[in-house]
Amino acid sequence: MVPSETPEPPQRKIIHIDMDAFFASVEQRDNPDLRGKPVAVGGMGERGVVAAASYEARKFGVRSAMPSVTARRKCPELIFVRPRFDAYRAVSQQIREIFAEHTPLIEPLSLDEAYLDVTVNHHNIPVATEIAEAIRAKIRAETALTASAGVSYNKFLAKLASDQNKPDGLFVITPKMGVAFVETLSVGRFHGIGPATAARMNRLGIETGADLRTKSLPLLEQHFGKSGRFFYWISRGIDHRPVRADRIRKSIGAEDTFLTDVFTEAEAQAFLLPIIEKVWRHCERVEAHGRTVTLKVKYADFQIATRSRTLPVPIASHSELEWLSLALLQPMFPPPKGIRLLGITVSTLGGEDHEVRGQLPLDL
Repeated sequence: MVPSETPEPPQRKIIHIDMDAFFASVEQRDNPDLRGKPVAVGGMGERGVVAAASYEARKFGVRSAMPSVTARRKCPELIFVRPRFDAYRAVSQQIREIFAEHTPLIEPLSLDEAYLDVTVNHHNIPVATEIAEAIRAKIRAETALTASAGVSYNKFLAKLASDQNKPDGLFVITPKMGVAFVETLSVGRFHGIGPATAARMNRLGIETGADLRTKSLPLLEQHFGKSGRFFYWISRGIDHRPVRADRIRKSIGAEDTFLTDVFTEAEAQAFLLPIIEKVWRHCERVEAHGRTVTLKVKYADFQIATRSRTLPVPIASHSELEWLSLALLQPMFPPPKGIRLLGITVSTLGGEDHEVRGQLPLDL
């Protein structure tokens, strides 16, 4: 059954740009000794995690978010490099400036990828593929890095397209191709469908886009709630989400994983203070002050506990954020087991005279 609220035919020209193995590529660019070798950006200790892997490392099965010990087991020759987030942010800014030469409608997803709406663009270029090629060429010329691009008539398909010919590739999904392209893909490939959701779909007999398309909207909403409507339409190649250049960030946070478990309050405070400092520095930088502070505690067995406090007015100073954070920490001691991670998040952002705009990833 087709819902009565059938979306109108899409009219946009969307580009999704995704830098290739961004963090690792920056490290290989800046250190010639790393070129052509398997590189992992991240910590190399027992608690280390891979933040990014070069394509040479990926051939061995090394992936981002993989424990470093597992990555080393898969690739004994793997070279670990500590992250340099300031360097990555500087390159990201260069790339954003290249995007801005073509359109003001830029929606960053992270330091290394973004959507661009080029339906109307600064140079009046009618073909989005030509703009994508120009952007990729200038990124290579100015940063010595490669980017992959996807071009289509909506965000969902543009992101799928950018993965198609990685690395250093470009792929176009035209309106005539959209439905057929989606039908052939595993639902696990769809942006917005993670491993857990894909597994639930598989249990319902949904393995591919074609399978998803056979399911009714009521059934999808029954099993997936509000996301069911999104799944219903993307299975038909339809996605009318606009590229939003004014995305409002809802929170600013940071966390850190420790090399050894923490058991004492004094030790936890010592680890938490630099996290608080980093969060406050970013709040100040974007003139965003929130009313809610949340403490995150991850124990040695990976169980997570959170504690929050919301004020009637925004937090006014670093010392106030520190006091609130330490006050939330104090009742957690003595802990039932060792603590492996602590984090602080400031939310309910905003103020009387401003909004928080853009994406501000925070990393420790």
